[in-house]
Amino acid sequence: MKRKLLFVCLGNICRSPMAEFVMKDLAEKAGRAEDFEIESRGTSDWEHGNPIHKGTQGIFKQYEIPYSQSKASLQIRPEDFGYFDEIYALDSSNYQDLQAMSPASESHKIKMLVETGVPDPWYTGDFEETYRLVKSSCQKILDEM
Repeated sequence: MKRKLLFVCLGNICRSPMAEFVMKDLAEKAGRAEDFEIESRGTSDWEHGNPIHKGTQGIFKQYEIPYSQSKASLQIRPEDFGYFDEIYALDSSNYQDLQAMSPASESHKIKMLVETGVPDPWYTGDFEETYRLVKSSCQKILDEM
C-alpha cells in the first residue's frame, strides 16, 4: 500500500515543493518510488497558481533533482486531510494553521517536518540551509518507513 505524504508551507513555492521533489528523488534513488504518493500544498492562497520559486529551482538544478516545471502553487483543500496519510508542516505557524483547518478526526496526521521548523528562504534568502534541513528530514522519513 502506498504511503501518501503531503508537505505544506505557507505559499507552496519554496519549502514544500522542495520537500516534495527531494522526497520523490530520495525514494526513486532508494528504489522505493512506487511505495509513495508525494505532493505539496500551501496554507494560504497568496501564491496560488505561481511556479516554484527560482531559488528552489536553482537548488534542484544544482543537486540534479528532477522536478516538474509545470508545478504550480496549490492551497490545501478540506479533502486533503482525509486523503493523505501524513501531513508535514514546514514551520510552527503552518502547523497551527493546519491544526485549525483540519477535522479533529484527521489532526493526528499533522506533524512537523523539522521540530524547530524550516526557515523560509523567501525571507532568509538561504535556499541552501532549507535544502540541507529538508533533505535530512526526508531521508529520515524514508529510513523510518
